[in-house]
Amino acid sequence: MKRFGLRILQVGLTVVITWFILDRVGVDLARLRELNTAEWRPRPGFFLSSCVVLVLGYLWSASMWGRLVRDLGGPSLPLWASVRVFMVANLGRYVPGKVWQIAGLAYLAKREGVQASVATGAAILGQGIAMLAAALVGVATLFGPNEIWREMGWVGLAAGIGVAVSIVAVVVTPPVFRRVITFWFWLTRTDPPDSGLGSGNAGLRWLAFYVVNWGIYAAAFWLLYLSFGEWRAFLQVGPAFAAAYVAGYIAVFAPAGAGIREGVLVVLLQAIMAREAAVVLAVLARFWTTAVEVIPAVLLAVLWRRSQEAGERPPETGDTTP
Repeated sequence: MKRFGLRILQVGLTVVITWFILDRVGVDLARLRELNTAEWRPRPGFFLSSCVVLVLGYLWSASMWGRLVRDLGGPSLPLWASVRVFMVANLGRYVPGKVWQIAGLAYLAKREGVQASVATGAAILGQGIAMLAAALVGVATLFGPNEIWREMGWVGLAAGIGVAVSIVAVVVTPPVFRRVITFWFWLTRTDPPDSGLGSGNAGLRWLAFYVVNWGIYAAAFWLLYLSFGEWRAFLQVGPAFAAAYVAGYIAVFAPAGAGIREGVLVVLLQAIMAREAAVVLAVLARFWTTAVEVIPAVLLAVLWRRSQEAGERPPETGDTTP
């Protein structure tokens, strides 16, 4: 009952804050119902390109997990093995309960010769650095052609610059980076690996890799926007996706950032499209990211399972009757 009550509280808080965001933006629900869904037919070229680029982003993220495994003292996994383990384990995010993704990753990685502590440590560490990288990419929203910082004033400008400088300063200073990593593992209630926590320039290298990762995600969302809307520059659209993702992640009470991420995305896109249209695009983006992640992961899981069954099946013997 306690867990059920907490879940109700989380959903209620998410609904209230999302409603507040949309109300402050000025979304008219009556106009939202009047939108012609027939007009929301994507341009095939841009839409397929967005899906391909998003898949590349997921593959890059999986390869970064494999690199972190190696940097934390684990074996050097082939790219295909890293992709297969990471993406199949990510299916656990769609199962009720927060342990399945990590448990699945530990189990699948162990079959590739990776210790459970190293596999989960790489996943938790990568998640933290990915959030820093997403925030760094998202800051570009303030300085794009929309010039959102002008609406926020000099305080917004100073805040954006402060966030960017702080993130870079943290990762380029090894002692500070190690303390941040230790705190991150404590916050996520996981045990840090024994070695490799921010030695040398590891922090800057990992941050650079994940900035590229989020640049790919932002480009994918930009292509998704172009498949429905008019031409806009990348800086007007792409970084907003990263900034909204960070906002949804920070809102720990919202399951998977649902509602909060979409609300912030509407706020950031209102300068280039109608508010009601931005709501539709934000909702479509949620289904788009989920489908493009789940479908390849399910295919990988099926193929992996079949290969395992084929390997366990005893070889057929011919008829040896004289």
